[in-house]
Amino acid sequence: MPQPDTNRQGIAVPPDRASDHLANERTFLAWVRTGVAIVVFGFAIGRFAIAIREFLQFQGHTSRTAGLSVWFGTLAIVGGVLLTLAGWLRYRRTRAQLISGRFEPAGFVVDLVGFLVALFGLALAAYLVYIGFRL
Repeated sequence: MPQPDTNRQGIAVPPDRASDHLANERTFLAWVRTGVAIVVFGFAIGRFAIAIREFLQFQGHTSRTAGLSVWFGTLAIVGGVLLTLAGWLRYRRTRAQLISGRFEPAGFVVDLVGFLVALFGLALAAYLVYIGFRL
């Protein structure tokens, strides 16, 4: 019969519990990857607005503002940071629940993130349509 794994204190840890903690860590890393991707995406949006403004100036058009692109980029950066923080909080809460033996799946956080991402995508699509009619 295989021997159970032990923790640093020498206490036996059931194998399924260890896999639960590892799954929790993988989920947290997915939150971090997604947050970093959204931050980079926001930076690209903001930088693209600056590049468009410089291109328009090169073409002889004057543009005193970068439009909403910088605001969308900033919103994406802040959203990515908040998403990473939400993932960290979820990781800590799930870890505590796994240690105590009572796990409750996330409901509101997942719904909120899904809704906000969909709303942000619709806002970006509307902005692109708006810009397309202005150019």
